[in-house]
Amino acid sequence: MPNYDYQCQKCGHVFEVFQSMNDPKLTDCPLEECDGTVKRLLGTGAGIIFKGSGFYETDYRSDSYKAGEKKASEAAAPKKEKSEKPAKKESKSE
Repeated sequence: MPNYDYQCQKCGHVFEVFQSMNDPKLTDCPLEECDGTVKRLLGTGAGIIFKGSGFYETDYRSDSYKAGEKKASEAAAPKKEKSEKPAKKESKSE
């Protein structure tokens, strides 16, 4: 739910209200001594807030960093050795 800024047309009082986009606009000034009408002001909007997993600085690394990381992981991985001995054939004796 967004915050909306309002300004009284009579006394100039500016205030902020946290309300749903479906709620009707306010019309009366909240100050007791004022009976003026209020107007909703244009806001600048809110900044984007990322919540949850997956929004980390390391998700957007440079290409050179990724290449270096790939070489390091390949060097650290165990290598499979090919056996040079041929497989023994089993012969059946009748």
